[in-house]
Amino acid sequence: MKKAFFQLHISVFLAGFTGILGRLITLNEGMMVWYRLLITALTMWVLYAVFSKRLQKISFQDILKIGAVGFTAAMHWVTFYGAIKYANVSVGLVCFSAVGFFTALAEPLINRTKFNWIEILLGLITIGGIYIIFHFDTEYKTGIILGLVSAFLGCIFPIYNRRFLQRINVETVLTWQISGGFITLSLLLPFYLQQFPVEHFLPEWEDLLWLLVLSWLCSVLAFRLTANALKHL
Repeated sequence: MKKAFFQLHISVFLAGFTGILGRLITLNEGMMVWYRLLITALTMWVLYAVFSKRLQKISFQDILKIGAVGFTAAMHWVTFYGAIKYANVSVGLVCFSAVGFFTALAEPLINRTKFNWIEILLGLITIGGIYIIFHFDTEYKTGIILGLVSAFLGCIFPIYNRRFLQRINVETVLTWQISGGFITLSLLLPFYLQQFPVEHFLPEWEDLLWLLVLSWLCSVLAFRLTANALKHL
């Protein structure tokens, strides 16, 4: 249990660091997440399918379910980085803290368990703090809305991942999830870019460096730590 909490704390730290990377990378949020998913998916296939051969054979139905959760994760990242781009890192991370409130509401509904009213109360305090920011500084309105959408989406995929991990190993879940997120985002990206056009599609050399850090440390490593922790919590 202690090891699981330690892994979870490290993954949360890496997740917070992604906010800084989101500001450093000059690509817009859609392209940044697309490259992140591409690099992460390729890395996982090489690590888990070629070298360690840890991928399980799962049904096509499971692949679709895991891929759908991957799409939710992809949209979570797009809206999270959108919050940072339209506001700043602080606003993005403050809104991300609302994930606890949404989890306290969504998890009992999805798993059909009792509500934890203490967690809901603590979450409402967080929402109140976000409201104060929004109320006194409307400059960050778009960023805050995107951040709250991101927090809601961010509570969904860990709930379903915990279910998947009861019968499918970590490597298989993560590989198909990231691949599903990449495929679905690739299908939607042309429409997204039509609404939010960009000046360049290819990352600069410095962007590429940060994308590798984002993909390898804050994705492959962080997701593995989170998934391992979820198996024991």
